[in-house]
Amino acid sequence: MAKRKIVWSNRAKIRLFAILDFYIVRNNSKTYSIKLQKLISKEVNLLLKQSDLGLKTSEDTIRGLIIENYIVYYEITDDRIIIHTIWDSRQNPDSKIIK
Repeated sequence: MAKRKIVWSNRAKIRLFAILDFYIVRNNSKTYSIKLQKLISKEVNLLLKQSDLGLKTSEDTIRGLIIENYIVYYEITDDRIIIHTIWDSRQNPDSKIIK
């Protein structure tokens, strides 16, 4: 089996940027955003070694990796781990769109 690689969907990239940008504006500093981005990258990269690390969801092929107040929803294929979105778990669950 070929080594998997992590692929971020456009939605996931946009959500991550929005989260990081929110904290830059709110805190008037990049410090927390840099720390959060490093933490998310570190945790997501763990999926390369243990892809079933996240919790199962109601959708058979989607798992959720909890990182602080966020859930990273991803799907495992033969050659990729697709990050579909990042969701702030403090939000209304009815607004959640995974794919």
